[in-house]
Amino acid sequence: MNYLWGFMIIIGVVFASFNGTLPDVTEAALDSAKEAVTLCITMMGIMSFWVGLMRIAENAGIIEGATRWLMPFLKFLFPGIPREHPANQYIATNMIANVFGLGWAATPAGLKAMEALEELEEERRKGTEVRPGGRSLRPPVPKGTASNEMCTFLIINISSLQLIPVNIIAYRSQYGSVNPAAIVGPGIAATAVSTIVAVLFCKVMDRTKREV
Repeated sequence: MNYLWGFMIIIGVVFASFNGTLPDVTEAALDSAKEAVTLCITMMGIMSFWVGLMRIAENAGIIEGATRWLMPFLKFLFPGIPREHPANQYIATNMIANVFGLGWAATPAGLKAMEALEELEEERRKGTEVRPGGRSLRPPVPKGTASNEMCTFLIINISSLQLIPVNIIAYRSQYGSVNPAAIVGPGIAATAVSTIVAVLFCKVMDRTKREV
């Protein structure tokens, strides 16, 4: 991508030089840089507000309560994760942030969830994570290979059901949309379909892997 963008910039500058529009290119570059800084400042304020609310919700125990509420859904998606494992709370936090369209706020929880899932795999490899009867919840995967839970979490995170796409609304508002929130309905429909497809895909692949 670096080579591609560099090539496009060079071609644009060369073409503008021969076409006599180099001043226009310079002006457009400066205007775009100014617009990018303005957009970053706007998004920084919006994301700081929502990330702060997520932190308040976490400290107030709301996230923990939501995790318990989401537990049946989490057990359906991730049957191999023990109920009290910390990965459940990280996954729930990530999902809640994504539902409200807070992709940036969901990223830290997503990274922690992946770390927790990797630790779970390490426990399986060492044979310490077992059921009361002594049987492993799920055979460990080779080191360096993503587990079923990791793949499922990544796919669900990408599909990302969103009820309030805060980022998109902010972008539309920044660029002068008459009705920035008009994206809410289509966004819910599109992400609901993508999430349903993602869940079905994960369950089919998980069953296929078990049968193999």
